Amino acid sequence: MPNEQLLELSGSVEEIIFRNSQNGYSVLTMYCDGIAATAVGTMTDVNVGDDLKLIGVWKTHPGYGEQFAFQYYEHTMPSTASSILKYLTSGAIKGVGRATAKRLVDAFGENTLEIMQKQPERMEEIRGISHEKALTISAEIRKIFGMKEVMLYLEKYHISALEAVKIWKSFGDSSITLIEENPYILCDDTIAVPFERADAIAASLDRPNDDSCRIRAGIVYIISYNGGNGHTCLPMDRLISTAAGYLKLGEDIVAQTMAELLSDATLISDDIGGKTFIFLPSMYKSETYSAERLLMMMQFPPERITGGELALEVFESAKGISYAQQQRKAILEALTGGLLILTGGPGTGKTTTLNAIIELYKQCGLKVLLAAPTGRAAQRMSEVTGCESRTIHRLLEVEWDQNDRPRFAKNERNLLDCDALIIDEMSMVDVQLFESVMRALPLGCRLVMVGDSDQLPSVGAGNVLGDLIASETIPVVQLTEIFRQSMESLIITNAHKIVHGEMPEIRRTDKDFFFMTAASKESIAANIVSLCSERLPGAYGFSMMNDIQVLCPGRKGELGVTELNKKLQQVLNPPDKNKAEIRMPVYTFRIGDKVMQTKNNYDLPWIKDDGTEGSGVYNGDIGVIEKIEKGAVSAKIRFDDRIVTYNSDNLMNVELAYATTVHKSQGNEFNAVVMPMYYGAPQLYYRNLLYTAVTRAKKILILVGNVSTLKKMVDNNKKTKRYSALKEFLERGRR
Repeated sequence: MPNEQLLELSGSVEEIIFRNSQNGYSVLTMYCDGIAATAVGTMTDVNVGDDLKLIGVWKTHPGYGEQFAFQYYEHTMPSTASSILKYLTSGAIKGVGRATAKRLVDAFGENTLEIMQKQPERMEEIRGISHEKALTISAEIRKIFGMKEVMLYLEKYHISALEAVKIWKSFGDSSITLIEENPYILCDDTIAVPFERADAIAASLDRPNDDSCRIRAGIVYIISYNGGNGHTCLPMDRLISTAAGYLKLGEDIVAQTMAELLSDATLISDDIGGKTFIFLPSMYKSETYSAERLLMMMQFPPERITGGELALEVFESAKGISYAQQQRKAILEALTGGLLILTGGPGTGKTTTLNAIIELYKQCGLKVLLAAPTGRAAQRMSEVTGCESRTIHRLLEVEWDQNDRPRFAKNERNLLDCDALIIDEMSMVDVQLFESVMRALPLGCRLVMVGDSDQLPSVGAGNVLGDLIASETIPVVQLTEIFRQSMESLIITNAHKIVHGEMPEIRRTDKDFFFMTAASKESIAANIVSLCSERLPGAYGFSMMNDIQVLCPGRKGELGVTELNKKLQQVLNPPDKNKAEIRMPVYTFRIGDKVMQTKNNYDLPWIKDDGTEGSGVYNGDIGVIEKIEKGAVSAKIRFDDRIVTYNSDNLMNVELAYATTVHKSQGNEFNAVVMPMYYGAPQLYYRNLLYTAVTRAKKILILVGNVSTLKKMVDNNKKTKRYSALKEFLERGRR
């Protein structure tokens, strides 16, 4: 709320109209000096009857009228007998129902809460409250008001309500004391307050810059942050110099603290190629375990399948297929060995080869499981193979802990029941997910990994497919021959040019790859909207909902996902007084909108058109909103033949999908892809990202913008570099 004078609003909570349990966004009716007011903002610990002081400004909402949008809030103890009664009857205190609340307030009046908190024995005077119950109620109210004290303390440091709840759950009554002793405990993985904010708290407490706690937290923060950029480790010299610059300290004191972190195993070091690298323990474990397990599989391979060549010849004859030399090599390797990586670009026959491997495995009596990293990739794998495929998370029977981290029921104590596992889209698999797969794989099980190493690497840390191939430890068959029918596609031939650093052919207008020149961001956006709303549907009969997808390098800016989604929605599904809509923090959703699930949710129930029921909606699933219940803040979304009902909490993991990022599109294919070409942040404009976008298109690809941007993306092959050690650990195990 910049440049606005902040106001204060005090009163008691009459009603909680809406609360999002995921992000704490709330809509309240406040009773202030006899007048009802609507207040909106983020809080998680407020109940009906609470007395609050809100700091914010008055806003006029176009649909809901005047509201007090608060930025900060403070609890004040209910002070009158009536407000205390309202508070207690709201269910805020476990063990205190309506009748008990009335008896307490009748007996103690305005002193009720203080007596409950400090003199629990006096509650035994009330009928129905035993000694044990009095102590339980007292402990509950001390816990609640203790949490509120912590939250009030943290508000001045701009710690959000959700973060404050995590802090309270971690440290309880000791929260304030522990934070003042060491503010950097807030950077713990469970709480995950950014280092900068913990540093600001430390500065307000006059802690010195060279405090050991600060240096330790700073070093760990830098290596964790780089994990978010895909690195599983960092060179020690680079980490020390980066930390020294970031913390504004000398490299000697940072190096000294680094030695302490290594000594107490907070971090782990290893020499790779004559250079010392630093790991978080979790990343080190993932890479070393994965390497050891793969080497064990090589040492103890499954029983060899004999007669592979004859079986393949019979299969070819029966299917009327003649496989190319490299395809035959891959199929026979899958039959005779225990491990195989099958890789290759578009049009090189990966799917045809994979189908032969699956069919021959089944003919040999093997139980085969198929999996892929995302829901859309698994669905596509099912479509091209005719066999059931699941996400890796569902295959491993994922459960989520209270910090939204995956735990897998399938592991070394509860192995997968299969003789062969085939994983598609391996370029998307990060090292920690790969470790989980390896832990659940039975000894003697065959593993076939399929992917395109030239596509984008995983969002999570690691370079699994690239490292596996580079290690030369595991058999790799790379399909390079582009089949004749694929040579007719400029999408495919240009994709291969791009991956080799060559400019694609953009002058042809009689094929499936087009470049539309547009100079400004405004004209690029206008052309994209026109292509999606008029030109592609008119010329090819394509539907924006089912066939056309806009892909963007990033989310921000006029040509990013967010703004293009809003522009496309305005034309393709504009506001209509007869069309229900729901306002969410970023987008307004309407009936008929194309939307995408942005996070795996294995518990969301669905029902198919034939009445079949099940559960699970996955990151990247694209659907259409069919119904909106505005009052209940809920929506029904169709994903192919499944209908899923979303409440307000679950809608936080949905976004408009007229445009999406290239990263989000991995594992998908679309009949038509449209992509803006206007140079932006260098870290988003590089060769592998362009190649991935191009290979998402099945029938038509249109790039709109500047040729110079296209050339920069083709030339930029530097952003795919990741520090990882799986290759080293595999090579080391072979020596």
